[in-house]
Amino acid sequence: MTEKTTVLIVDDEKVVRDGCRRVLTGKGYEISTAENGQQALEILAAQEIDILLLDLKMPVMGGEEVLEKTRDVYPDIPVIVITGHGTVDTAVECMKKGAYDFITKPFQIDQFLITVERAADKRHLELKARQFEAENIRNLYDLNLEKSRIRTIINRMANGVMVTNRNLEVVLHNPALMRLMEITEKPKAPTPISEIIKDKDLVDTLKKLLGGEAPEEESISQEIHTKKNTLRALSAPAMDPDRAVAGTVTVLEDITAFKQLDQMKSDFVNMVAHELRSPLVAIRQLNSVLLEGLAGPLEEKQQDFVKRGMAKIDSLLNLINDLLDIAKLEAGKFVQHQVPTDVGKIIEETVALMEPRAQKQGILLTHSIETLKPVQADPKRIEEIFSNLISNAINYSPEGGRVTVSAKGLGEYMEIRVEDTGVGITKRNCPKFLINSIASKTPKHARSSERDLGWRSSKGL
Repeated sequence: MTEKTTVLIVDDEKVVRDGCRRVLTGKGYEISTAENGQQALEILAAQEIDILLLDLKMPVMGGEEVLEKTRDVYPDIPVIVITGHGTVDTAVECMKKGAYDFITKPFQIDQFLITVERAADKRHLELKARQFEAENIRNLYDLNLEKSRIRTIINRMANGVMVTNRNLEVVLHNPALMRLMEITEKPKAPTPISEIIKDKDLVDTLKKLLGGEAPEEESISQEIHTKKNTLRALSAPAMDPDRAVAGTVTVLEDITAFKQLDQMKSDFVNMVAHELRSPLVAIRQLNSVLLEGLAGPLEEKQQDFVKRGMAKIDSLLNLINDLLDIAKLEAGKFVQHQVPTDVGKIIEETVALMEPRAQKQGILLTHSIETLKPVQADPKRIEEIFSNLISNAINYSPEGGRVTVSAKGLGEYMEIRVEDTGVGITKRNCPKFLINSIASKTPKHARSSERDLGWRSSKGL
């Protein structure tokens, strides 16, 4: 026996009790004994018994009476009836009343042990089953409690929550989702997503997630619009225990107020920029009048001060123009004036402009241009990009260093490199410094990316 099993032997014959004790103790059972039914009931009330070996004919209280009393109070304890040859019929009747088995006196040890072991197995299986049932009930209770908690949390969230299955049916949602989507009637579950989400881009995103087209560790953020609200939808795949896509989870946040604040900020920047530019332009015009001598001749020192003031005014006007450009970009209203542009000429002019500065810092600035075709671009923006690149290369190159600008045509595209001998930028930080766009379109094609510029340093940027 691997588990301790307690057997109560109830028989008025001492030789039977002692014989059963010796046999069962040798097999690992724990033994208790009683001389009659009354003692047996007292022992059953005082300690836990797994198996009851019960003689039928005993003084004070017989086995049949004990069986009747234990059947209701201890129904899980297997009762093995011990009977003589002449009372087999009685033993059978006892089994009909709830006894597990019976053995006849005198009994063989092997048969006796088999009967007791079967009863012990039955007892242990019943105890295990009862234990599993209790654990199952406890687990179900914990599961229901956890589901209730999650449901309460989701229902109290200000953000909308939507869960779909593999068939793109909404199986879970909260009141906030209905409010944000401006739906008054509560839909049934599951319900097709088309009855809740009308935004085609979001539905297409969820289809891609179900198709495994997006990494499971990442989520996809996008904006959707309802009649009154602007929402940010954050969607991710829902995985089953086998790491297969089982559905999608989407959280929707109302960003209408933030959009309004952003618009207010843009309007404020526009207003301030225009209000600042008007007086600055007027001051610049007055200074121009002074420089041209229309208000009387100026001495050399006075002219120098006025020129410095005009330079500062020009810097402020450029800053204001930049603010206006940023506001236009954020509003999606920035316009590029694209015309046929000679990129090679812009590079040559920019290099010529930067060369005195490079010489002053002891840096060799060179350039090479090969087979460049005109492109459709905004010359002013192209010039700004090259000025920034070359200026940064000069700034971050050591004295005695070298800055090389090269440009060459590659079929429908062109490659432009600005290389320097500075420390460069680590690969980890490269994404922070990549150039977002540059218009470089030939008559057949257009392509804009940091790779077109080929911005690298000699240190491996």
